[in-house]
Amino acid sequence: MKLDGIRVLDLSRFLPGPWIGLTMADHGAEVIKIESHEGEPTRNLGPKVKGATPYFRNTQRGKLSMTLDLKSAEGREIFMKLAEQSDVIIDSFRPGVMDRLGLGYEAIKARAPRIVFCSLSAFGQSGPISQRPSHDVGAQALTGVLSLGRYEGRPPSLPTMPVADVALASAALIAILMALLRRDKTGQGDCIDMAMVDALMSWTPHILGTVVAQDRAPVLAEERLHGGAAFYNVYRTSDDKYVVLSGSEMNFVANLLNALGRPDLIELCKKPAGEAQAPVRKFLEETFATRTRDEWDRWMQDKSVCFAPVLDLKEAWDAPLLRDRGMIMKGPDGVDGLGTPIRFKEEPGQPSFALPGLGEHTDMLLERLGYDAAARARLHAAKVC
Repeated sequence: MKLDGIRVLDLSRFLPGPWIGLTMADHGAEVIKIESHEGEPTRNLGPKVKGATPYFRNTQRGKLSMTLDLKSAEGREIFMKLAEQSDVIIDSFRPGVMDRLGLGYEAIKARAPRIVFCSLSAFGQSGPISQRPSHDVGAQALTGVLSLGRYEGRPPSLPTMPVADVALASAALIAILMALLRRDKTGQGDCIDMAMVDALMSWTPHILGTVVAQDRAPVLAEERLHGGAAFYNVYRTSDDKYVVLSGSEMNFVANLLNALGRPDLIELCKKPAGEAQAPVRKFLEETFATRTRDEWDRWMQDKSVCFAPVLDLKEAWDAPLLRDRGMIMKGPDGVDGLGTPIRFKEEPGQPSFALPGLGEHTDMLLERLGYDAAARARLHAAKVC
């Protein structure tokens, strides 16, 4: 697989860092999850199936687990020894924590110059609010992204997905792979400072038009992707479910409006999103309300329109689409789990559904570092490992 021979030390928790480690493990990397004796929080976050939460299953499978007290001198030395044998470190502590532990990039680099050290945070490793604690929604708030879920007379809606977390994880994975690629040429690792706010803001080109060109916030009802375009919108059906149109290119517009007997509305869809397209939105609202969601889905099959029924998460989980692609897979214990979204023709990923018990691989990893049985027993007794 693409990452055979790469070893990752994963100090992160919750979603962004663990997703990075998971994705690398799916493609051959050995990922060592460094846990406190309390363990990764997602071990107990949410309902469990066969002893493990779906959150933990789908972010930590296929990793090795080692318990390690980084506040102890011996624990820090063990981590240093692991770093000397590793390629990547991922941490999501508050900025400065690793330096205070004596395990920051410069200290690690002195003993492991090839290390790629990736630090994840909400607001960056430096700056006026770097020490402010936050999860995903705080980064969405400070980038203006949360405001894009606000409609007239209503407060901003809580986001349906932690997009700041996912943006951070995706960008950080790219950065890590770029650093590893460069290391092959220079022999030197690198230090990567990845912030949620930076990653999320990089996703906003589609909505920056009025901000940059007109020095004002967007009016969502006039924005193409936020309700202003008739052919990029959500419509209620007769059974109180929903469908979406997700493409406003004129060929799709013509295909649907001709099929519905309203070619006279096509020209309106060439106008800017907003009030000019209101008659089309009204027609589509009334039209979609005449049939059920599934009836519309069948009717649309031969129309070549960007259309989809809105499924709930259970419906999507049970549908064949993602299962046919291997994105949802059944593990050996019979529990469905997520596969890998990265699909290579050559050397495809091989997701492992093995779930590490807390500290399950500690002794094996200590032995690899040269600690004999007596030394391992002493470290356990002292709660270093």
